Amino acid sequence: MKTIRYFIRVIVGVVFIFSGFVKAVDPLGTAYKFQDYFQAFNLEFLRSLALPLAIILITIEFIAGFSVLTGLRLKTGIWGVLLLMIVFTPLTFILALTNPVSDCGCFGDAIHLTNWQTFGKNIVLLLFVLFLFTGRKNITGNNPKREWSIISVAIILFVLFSLYNLKYLPVMDFLPYKKGVNINEGMIIPEGKPADEYSTTFIYEKDGIQKEFTLENYPADDTTWLFVDQKSKLLKKGYRPPIHDFSIMTIDNEDITQDILKYPEYTVLMVTKKLSEADSVNLNYGFELGHFLENSSTSFYVLTSSGSDEVKQMQSDLRFGLMDETTLKSMMRANPGYILIKNGTIIDKWSWANVPDKEIFNNL
Repeated sequence: MKTIRYFIRVIVGVVFIFSGFVKAVDPLGTAYKFQDYFQAFNLEFLRSLALPLAIILITIEFIAGFSVLTGLRLKTGIWGVLLLMIVFTPLTFILALTNPVSDCGCFGDAIHLTNWQTFGKNIVLLLFVLFLFTGRKNITGNNPKREWSIISVAIILFVLFSLYNLKYLPVMDFLPYKKGVNINEGMIIPEGKPADEYSTTFIYEKDGIQKEFTLENYPADDTTWLFVDQKSKLLKKGYRPPIHDFSIMTIDNEDITQDILKYPEYTVLMVTKKLSEADSVNLNYGFELGHFLENSSTSFYVLTSSGSDEVKQMQSDLRFGLMDETTLKSMMRANPGYILIKNGTIIDKWSWANVPDKEIFNNL
C-alpha cells in the first residue's frame, strides 16, 4: 500500500507541476484563455483581472504539485490539489456538455485536449487525490520552518519565471509561429488528409410556402421554386494545418499576404494586436525603428487588428497591415513585438523589452 501511495503521489505531483509550468511559460496565453471563459460565462467585467488571476492560479497549481511530489508540507499540498480538483472537475464537466470553449487550456498550448478528454483526465486525478487524502492522517512533518522556507523560495522563483516569460516572450514556444517555421508551408494541407464534411440544405419558396431541400433533391430545373437561403452544418471536422488564418490586408482592402511571405530579403514585422492597448513609448520606438529600417532598405510592416480609422489617426507613413486579432495573439505574446522573416521563414522574435538596437539590424 505504501508503494502504491508513493506511486500515486508521483503521478499527481508531476501532472500538477507540468500543468503549472507549461502555463507559466506562456502566462499571457493563459490570461487569454481566462478571457475566453469570462466571455463564455458572461463575466466580461472580470476581463481586466485575467492576467493576475492566471498567474495566481498557475502558481497555486505548481506549488501544490511541488508539495505533493517532494513531500514538503505534504498535508497542505494534498489539500491544495483536492480543492483544485473539487473546483475544476465539475467545471470541466459543464464545459464538456456545453462546449463554449473548445480547448480548456489545462496544459497551455503544449498539449491540446478536448473538453471530454479533460473531464476524463480530471476524474482519474480526482480518484488519485481522494486516495491520498484518505491517508493524510499518517503523514508527519519534519521541520515546518525549513519546509515553508523552501516552498516560499519556490513560489518566488516560479512567479519571477512567469513574469520573465511575460516580458521577454516564452522561453519555450508551443505556438505555430515559432522560430524556424515557414509560414507558407505551415498553411499547406498534406495530400490525403481529410477535409471538413458539411451537410448543406437549400431553402426554396413556392406559392408562399418555404421548403428545405438537400443536394440530392433540390429543384434545380424547376423554375417555379424561388431560392431563399442556404444553410451548412459541419458534420465532421477535417485536418486543419497549424497555420490556417494568416491573411494581411492593407487599409485599402488589398491582400498583401504573399507579397510579404515571398519577399526574398529580410522583413521586420511589428506586431501590435491593438494600437490603443500598446504603451505609447514602446509604440513610438517601434515607429522610429520602422523608419530607420525603411531608410536602410529593410522592409518593415506594422501588423494590427485595429480599425482603418485608428490606423489613419496614427499619421504615420509606415506600411500597415490589418490582421485578425486571434492570429496576432498567436504570432506574438507582446504588444508590440517584432518578428524577423525572410522568404516567409521566421528567423527571430523579440518583445518590446528585448528588441535589438537599430544599429544591430544593419548587420543583416
